[in-house]
Amino acid sequence: MAEDSSRSRPRGQTLTTPFPADDGVAAILADCPAFDVVPGEPYFEASFPGTTLLAVEEGFVVVRSTPPGLARSIVTCDVGPGGILLPPAPEEALFGLVRSRLIAITGEAHDRLIEVRGGADALLDQLASTLAQKQGALGNFAHTRHLERVRRKLLQLAQTYGHVVRDGIRIDFPLSHALLAEMVGSSRETVTRSLDELQQTGFVARRGHTYRLLVSPERVLGPM
Repeated sequence: MAEDSSRSRPRGQTLTTPFPADDGVAAILADCPAFDVVPGEPYFEASFPGTTLLAVEEGFVVVRSTPPGLARSIVTCDVGPGGILLPPAPEEALFGLVRSRLIAITGEAHDRLIEVRGGADALLDQLASTLAQKQGALGNFAHTRHLERVRRKLLQLAQTYGHVVRDGIRIDFPLSHALLAEMVGSSRETVTRSLDELQQTGFVARRGHTYRLLVSPERVLGPM
């Protein structure tokens, strides 16, 4: 079960959210429950009662689903600091990849936020970003070649979490072979073989759980 934190700590100026940083937003968010998410533990719909949206203040979370007929779970959404997502559906579970902190935006808080100047636009922009990310994630499963699934997913992660470095784009997202397998609907062994091939062809380099795409930033992030 998620841990409800104290509501007395002021938020707003130091909180990483998509909302405008002003006293009105800080007051609204200070009234919202906050949850500390322990890595590896599942959080279900009942973990976030009365919640309309979840905002990621710190860390990285993913949503796992096990569709009927599939023996393994798949990751349908990944969100980092400042992102917004819906609470898990009945057939889904939310997991933290690292120790994470979420703000549970209630229906009342949602209504108050959209009345703040820029609040509605911020909500719409973040929800559109999350929807695009989920559509891209689901689109990966249409590819029959597992190598192409892995390559496309790395590009998607670079677009969302990439930082330009001297010789490519570093993906600042905690990624393991097992997690990547869930993201592309493949086995861990298949993903490992695909990554080996992508490293041999000079597309990606790996150090621990950190990946660096050896491509031009313009290819992934667009004109700088």
